[in-house]
Amino acid sequence: MQTKLYVQRLDPRVPLPAYQTAGSAAFDLAALLDEPLVLSPGTSAVIPTGLAIALPDPGWVALVAARSGLGIRHGITLSNGVGVIDSDYRGEIRVGLTNLSQIPYTIQPGDRIAQLMVIPVAQAEIVELEALPATRRGTGGLGSTGR
Repeated sequence: MQTKLYVQRLDPRVPLPAYQTAGSAAFDLAALLDEPLVLSPGTSAVIPTGLAIALPDPGWVALVAARSGLGIRHGITLSNGVGVIDSDYRGEIRVGLTNLSQIPYTIQPGDRIAQLMVIPVAQAEIVELEALPATRRGTGGLGSTGR
């Protein structure tokens, strides 16, 4: 499934985003910094990207996801787990990063810090019920289906 993603560069230094391979599901977001930023252990920072986007309609959402290499190798992850960019947001995409490691990590200007995925979304009609339909799992929550 394909759609158009309208992109505005808020700073001329920012390259247009691009998928790195033909099979890429997301494209990288880069840090728009004037100088390196040290992310100390246990701290967070909001990193500008210099990009704003417009999704075509409410049937689409953009999700900001962590880059696996940053998380696995350096303990750098998104501060909010997953960033949701709604179809009506027009501001700059900024990425909250947290250093979960015990070692300071330096983000250089232009470093790829997160990835952005554009996916279809369904807006649900909310229907209140007195009781939900029964299932075999029922109310079994965290860990109830095994390891």
